Amino acid sequence: MENNRWSGPHAARWIVVSSRSLHSPQAKAKQRKKEKKHELAVASGTRRKAIAYCFSDTRHYFLSPSLDDAPTVFTCSPRDKSEPNRDSSPFVSILFLELRLESSPVAMGWSKQCNNLLLLLLLMVVFLACFSGSSTYAASASWDGVVISEADLQGLQAVKRAFSDPRGVLRSWNGTGLGACSGAWIGVKCVQGKVVALQLPWRGLAGQLSEKVGQLSALRKLSLHDNDIDGQVPPALGFLRELRGLYLFNNRFSGGVPPSLAACRLLQALDLSNNLLTGAIPSLANSSNLIRLNLSFNNLSGSIPTSLARLPSLSFLHLHQNNLSGPIPDTWGSSVANDTYQLQSLNLAQNSLSGSIPTSLSRLPMLKELDFSNNQLNGSLPASLCNFPSLVELNLQGNQLESPIPEAIDGLRNLSFLSIKRNHFYGEIPATMGNISGLSWLDLSDNNLTGAIPSSIDKLTNLTFFNVSNNHLSGPVPLLLSDKFNSSSFAGNIQLCDYANSVPCLSPPPSYPPPPLSPSKHRRRLSSTAIILLAVGVLLALSLLLFCILLFCLTRRKTATSSKQSTTAAGEEAAGSGEKSRPSAGAEAESGGDVGGKLVHFDGPLVFAADDLLCATAEIMGKSTYGTVYKATLEDGSQVAVKRLREKIAKSQKEFETEVNVIGRIRHPNLLPLRAYYLGPKGEKLLVFDFMSKGSLASFLHGEFLFTAALSVVVLIGLLVHA
Repeated sequence: MENNRWSGPHAARWIVVSSRSLHSPQAKAKQRKKEKKHELAVASGTRRKAIAYCFSDTRHYFLSPSLDDAPTVFTCSPRDKSEPNRDSSPFVSILFLELRLESSPVAMGWSKQCNNLLLLLLLMVVFLACFSGSSTYAASASWDGVVISEADLQGLQAVKRAFSDPRGVLRSWNGTGLGACSGAWIGVKCVQGKVVALQLPWRGLAGQLSEKVGQLSALRKLSLHDNDIDGQVPPALGFLRELRGLYLFNNRFSGGVPPSLAACRLLQALDLSNNLLTGAIPSLANSSNLIRLNLSFNNLSGSIPTSLARLPSLSFLHLHQNNLSGPIPDTWGSSVANDTYQLQSLNLAQNSLSGSIPTSLSRLPMLKELDFSNNQLNGSLPASLCNFPSLVELNLQGNQLESPIPEAIDGLRNLSFLSIKRNHFYGEIPATMGNISGLSWLDLSDNNLTGAIPSSIDKLTNLTFFNVSNNHLSGPVPLLLSDKFNSSSFAGNIQLCDYANSVPCLSPPPSYPPPPLSPSKHRRRLSSTAIILLAVGVLLALSLLLFCILLFCLTRRKTATSSKQSTTAAGEEAAGSGEKSRPSAGAEAESGGDVGGKLVHFDGPLVFAADDLLCATAEIMGKSTYGTVYKATLEDGSQVAVKRLREKIAKSQKEFETEVNVIGRIRHPNLLPLRAYYLGPKGEKLLVFDFMSKGSLASFLHGEFLFTAALSVVVLIGLLVHA
């Protein structure tokens, strides 16, 4: 440094030196030409003082200058002697303040007054110098002082160039690397100058992930989830041997899952969900430390690698919402007793998986969530699947499973969610299901279940959702279930009753217990008078019964004789008049007796004359567009249903006879047969049917037991009129 004195009574020189290296003579000579000198008017004693300060980035070092008139040679030495010398650092700034003072009697009076001012100026200069190299010193007290390595710096700069940063998040990533490892670069964490974590989630980043990310050889965690990054997942990630966590979910990555990830033996978490990935799932047999694997919500295809079922440390496996096919691997768990597999959540829903449910799942003692819904699984529900005391959620809906529900279903004692809807389960609902006390969601809808709903289901007090619709269940719904859930939970079971908007169940006739036997050991004997009276009563009853039988036989014989005579007379009259129309086969016609008209009988148990029909007591049962229905009681006590047709609606007599003869021959177990019809002299038309004493079909379906046969009559009249 220059040592010449300045003019004036008191002078000082402030020389700022900034250089990469001050050890070579050439560098020193070049630096002297660039020195900037500033005069400061100060007052001081006759002593000369020299203070120098050196720092590298945010790590500060003191200088040890000599105080003679010779050119000063500076050596940077750290405060802590255990730290290495950093003179060779590429970022070195030196602040040298040299005070050269000459004594003067004039200045001696006020020199002491300015000492405080000089000290204040010195402190301000040192303060500004300390913070000019880096603005993050206070926030990086834990930084180890090592500058980022050249390879990692190049890798980060390549990553920045490949990204599109509309929010300017990566603005702090400067081109020199200054502050990269001190916290100044957002999302970057270092240890000993090596990047160990790169975390930039929810930053609005777009573009692609550069292959240069593979240069971050010490990277342990890469988190870029919830951005808009597209392109392929770089295969260079397989070079990151220290990688523990890779979180790229909720982006737009395409292509396949890099098989090179299998080389990351320390990988514990891999989450590529909700992207546009295609192709097959690579084998991760070497990833023995993998704990969490989530590849859901992609377009992956092919089968599930069997190696995934053999990872003992895997506790979370989600592959749902893909296009996977083939059977589910049956190599879960281990047959060795001391080998405990950690799998707790297995979700394979919304794929095209086929085959049966693997029985090896029973070797996963820590399984809590099992979701195979909306696939093409068939076969039965294995009884071994009921041996999961730790299972909390079981979802098998939307498959083709066909079997009864196992009676051992209560082995899932900690189950909270059970859904087997849209399958082909049959048989009865096991009563043991009521033993799963923690069950809050139970969906058995859209199956072929039969029988009654077990009353034990009423004991499930935590139940918040219950659905057994579209089955073949019957009987009453348990009271608590019918009060707690609406009719949609039971719809589609036509034989279920006693729930909201349903048919009430028929109460069985009350059964009374037999009267208790008399405790008396001695029976009372009947007297002679009682025995005689009892015998007389029996004889009178038999005589009355015999008289009734004889009277019935005589009445039937008289009716048959009159019917035969009427038929003969009608035949002769028809032959004499030359009519071409005659009753159909199986029908007997007779004249209308004294009142005229014609009565035609079809096959049936009743035989009566036209006079008997017209003189019968009638009771109106109902009216319709086609006429009025009566309940007619004949002289012999038999009852028939008579339909009197309206004159304006009925057809002509010839067409009527032709069509009613056809209808009279129709016999079907679900249709009420036509027994006879009558044509009066004034054009009245009567149809005679069997009387249904137990009510109509409509009253049976709607629970209103009206003693009428109107429904069947209307059906036949409709056929007759509109034929």
